[in-house]
Amino acid sequence: MVSVNSPRFAGNSAGYRRPEMETEAKQKHENTALDQALRPQRWNEFVGQTVVKDNLKILIAAARQRNEPIEHVLLYGPAGLGKTSLAHLIARELNTNIRITSGPAIERVGDLASILTNLLPGDILFIDEAHRMNKLIEEVLYPAMESRTLDIIIGKGPSARTIQLELPPFTLIAATTRIGMLSGPLRSRFGVTFRLDFYSNENIEEILNRSSTLLKIDTDREAIRLTAAASRSTPRVANRLLKRVRDYAAVHGTGRLTVEAAHSALRLLEIDALGLEPTDRRILETIVQKFQGGPVGLSALAAATAEEEDTIEEVYEPYLMQLGFLERTARGRVATRLAFTHLGRDYPDQPRLIDA
Repeated sequence: MVSVNSPRFAGNSAGYRRPEMETEAKQKHENTALDQALRPQRWNEFVGQTVVKDNLKILIAAARQRNEPIEHVLLYGPAGLGKTSLAHLIARELNTNIRITSGPAIERVGDLASILTNLLPGDILFIDEAHRMNKLIEEVLYPAMESRTLDIIIGKGPSARTIQLELPPFTLIAATTRIGMLSGPLRSRFGVTFRLDFYSNENIEEILNRSSTLLKIDTDREAIRLTAAASRSTPRVANRLLKRVRDYAAVHGTGRLTVEAAHSALRLLEIDALGLEPTDRRILETIVQKFQGGPVGLSALAAATAEEEDTIEEVYEPYLMQLGFLERTARGRVATRLAFTHLGRDYPDQPRLIDA
C-alpha cells in the first residue's frame, strides 16, 4: 500500500514533479538563458546611455588605480532601459562577483544581514526595485554603506544587546524606477547617481540588429525599423517584440523576418506604430471619454481602467509622457492635443485649467 503522502501522489513534493511542471520549468530556464545571451557583455555592446557609460568608465578606472571598490551607485529611470545590464557590466569590468536581490525579497533585517555577511571583499551587491525596501531595512543599510559595519540587536527588552560586525569592502548598486520613494538619507549615501533615459529609434535598431545576429534571425532592414518604432524606446520591449515577430515569421512565413511579417505580428499583438498597447490606449480613451480629457486623479483613473496605480505610474505613464500624450499636473492627469489626434478625436475648444 502506498500512502497518499507519498511522493508518487504529492504533486508539490520535492520528490515528484508533474510533466507540465517540468515543461514550465524548462521553458522558464530557456527564456532566462536567452535573455542572458542578449545581455551586453562588453561596453561596446551596450548601445546608448553614452554619458552614463563614460562616467562609469572613469569611476571604474579610478577605483582600479586606488585598488579599492568603486563608490556605491544608484541607477534610476523607467523599466527596461538597462540598469541591470549596467550592474553586470560593472562587475565584469571589475572582475568581481555580483550578488543579486530585490527590495521586496528583503523582508526582514535578518535577510539583509545574511546577504551582507556572505559578501566577499570587492563583491557587488545589486538591489533591484530598491524603492520597495521598507524603512527599517534602509536604516540597517546606512552604517553598512558608510562604515562597512552591521549592527545586530540580540535579545529583547532590558537584556537586549548590540553586536557590531565588520563587513568586507563592497559596492552597493541600487536600481529603481521611482527614485522619489527612496528616503533622502539613503539617496545621500550613494557616491554617484545616474538617470537612464529612453533610447532613440536608431539605438533601438542597433540593439535589434545585434539581437538578430545572436538569435540567428534573417531580417529585412525595414522589418527592424518597424519593430524598433513599436518598441516604446525601450531595449527590453524591443527584444521581446523581436522574439514574437520571429515566432510569427516561423509559423506563418518562411522564417525570414520581413516587413509583412512584422506588420502582421504587431497587428496580432494589438501594438500600433508608436508602440502603444491596448492598455495604453485604454488609459487615454478613459481620460478622453470619461473625464473629458482630464484632469483626473490617479486613483480615479486606476479604478476606471481596472489597473493598479503603481502599474499606471511605473509602466504606462512614462512612455505616454515621453510621447507628449499625457501631462501630469497637480490636479491630475491630462490628455494632450496629440493624444486626441492619435485617437482620432476632436480636441475640446474650451480651455482647461492645468496647474503647473
